[in-house]
Amino acid sequence: MSTIGRQRRRPRGSAWHWRQTDCWYYTPPGSKKRVPLLDEDGRRIRGEGNRQAAELALARLKVAGQWRPTAQPAAECEWLVAKVCSEYIRHCEAGVKRGAVSAGYHDDVLRRLNQLCEYCGSLPVSQITKGHVRHWVEGHPTWQSPVTRRDAMTIVLAAFNHARNTHGVPHRLKGLKKPPSRPRLHSFTTDDEKALCGAADEVFRDFLIAAIHTGLRPFCELARMTADQVVESDRGMMWRVYSSKTRTTRKIPVRSEVAELTRRLLRAAPPGSAVPLFRNTQGSAWKPVTARGRFLRIKARLGWDKDPVRKHYSCYTCRHTFAHRMLSGYWNGGMGCSIETLAELIGDTPKVAFDHYGREWGQHYQEPLWAAIGVGEPISRQGRPARQ
Repeated sequence: MSTIGRQRRRPRGSAWHWRQTDCWYYTPPGSKKRVPLLDEDGRRIRGEGNRQAAELALARLKVAGQWRPTAQPAAECEWLVAKVCSEYIRHCEAGVKRGAVSAGYHDDVLRRLNQLCEYCGSLPVSQITKGHVRHWVEGHPTWQSPVTRRDAMTIVLAAFNHARNTHGVPHRLKGLKKPPSRPRLHSFTTDDEKALCGAADEVFRDFLIAAIHTGLRPFCELARMTADQVVESDRGMMWRVYSSKTRTTRKIPVRSEVAELTRRLLRAAPPGSAVPLFRNTQGSAWKPVTARGRFLRIKARLGWDKDPVRKHYSCYTCRHTFAHRMLSGYWNGGMGCSIETLAELIGDTPKVAFDHYGREWGQHYQEPLWAAIGVGEPISRQGRPARQ
């Protein structure tokens, strides 16, 4: 029998029409049930042409959160979703005390996993499927941003992977597709940097200058720098940077302006004092809430909060600016560095560095594309225009 012209059944969680009854149904993710869709008067939606009414009825169900997965009887010793969530929350709480996990991440984990438990906390781990997670995400009408949905799904996967790796609890969520990451790539121009530093007070200006010229993560790396992590060498100053995000330490050289700034700050925070080099006006390390508030006030003072591009600037733009300048050769006569070099300096893998910055700003990856179509000068392996 020919399959040409046949319409495939729509995915679980979507409205579909069954000709045998001439009614509209949907199949809840994680099940094989056929659930009829009803209009606002409680009557079944009929007619193949009533797709819009069926989709509206399904949207009402999702917004109201009326569908919940039904747990089948499970063995007494089997783990439930609620236990997986509880174990990961405890793991993150311990990480906050050790300084390995940020308080902000812990708060996100607590909020998202409690929401997941309200949805399917009584479900055995062996019964939860990728469809359940997708339906849970789609059931939150306020989660319109792909970033929000991606973050929620990432936390859920982290919780189940922790249970698998730590307690040997298998799960069926491997291969769950998340919305693609969409980093907001903004970087300061030279004029932006001057305006920003001119509007900031001294302590915040020191913090911003160091962030722009080193590319360190503002709060889990730069804000925690102490004198004990500073090393003087024959070629100049180097920093031993520990990242609580990647749980690794890397040794990076710093530019002369940052070295001079560091030596000045060392007078008030000498080796052995455990005092952060970069401190706010109260003498404490910069924290996200404090720095963000300061940055928002500066943006309002400069009128950037009304600018379509500059309104997106944040402390993290300093890191993006460093990456942009390294790849474009801003400090090196126009000869941009490689993705591998950038990855080592900022503490990312080459793949992450390329996905985030290389496609947009990497000369070594854009110039061959132009050269291949005969536009512009070809670039040699050293990054210089090749001689003809």
